[in-house]
Amino acid sequence: MRRHPSKQQIKVAADAAIFTVIGGRLQILLIRMKKRPFTGRWALPGGLLGDRDTARSAVCRILEEQAGMTSCYFLEQLAAFDTPARDPLGRVVSIGHFALVPPTDFRLRTTPKYSDVRWWRADRLPPLAYDHKAQAAAALARLRSELGRSNIAWSVLPRAFTLAQAQSVYEAILGRTLDKRNFRKKFLALGLAAPLGRKSSGAHRPAALYRFRSRRAAGSL
Repeated sequence: MRRHPSKQQIKVAADAAIFTVIGGRLQILLIRMKKRPFTGRWALPGGLLGDRDTARSAVCRILEEQAGMTSCYFLEQLAAFDTPARDPLGRVVSIGHFALVPPTDFRLRTTPKYSDVRWWRADRLPPLAYDHKAQAAAALARLRSELGRSNIAWSVLPRAFTLAQAQSVYEAILGRTLDKRNFRKKFLALGLAAPLGRKSSGAHRPAALYRFRSRRAAGSL
């Protein structure tokens, strides 16, 4: 195979800000690094693209290797992060991604290259390696933007849900309390959910159940 004549030494990486909702709180997945100069520092899952990788296939492979995540669910490309000094070991351009996933569909595990992997509250992040603080902030802003116009919340809600459950998830992601009447009006106006014609059962007062018209987001794999 012929080589490109350029002597450019820039490397390309893929990083991912993976969110979920646990206990009514928005969480983000982080791994703890061993290699210098970020030993002991937390980071978003990520790594360099292989010769046959696309950015999307690379991030899915990396998420399985570094965190035990075998399905990509809703995964969307976020932006390119290309500050020249973002990696002290050399010039690396990162293609950032983000996703919202159910917390129960995979068991967290990591490789010997990393000392830990776990969920962190998105509003209480530790110091992060590289430019991952900026990546996490950009991903959170995009997630909140998508929430207002898409069905992205399907992955953290049951198949049959009440409007109260939906509001709880939206409040966790947005990080603020919402007016009940306004939320329900706006949520239903999006046309993403349909009534099931039955009510919830259990200890609480019965409430109308809804489902998303589609449980597959446009950016999912």
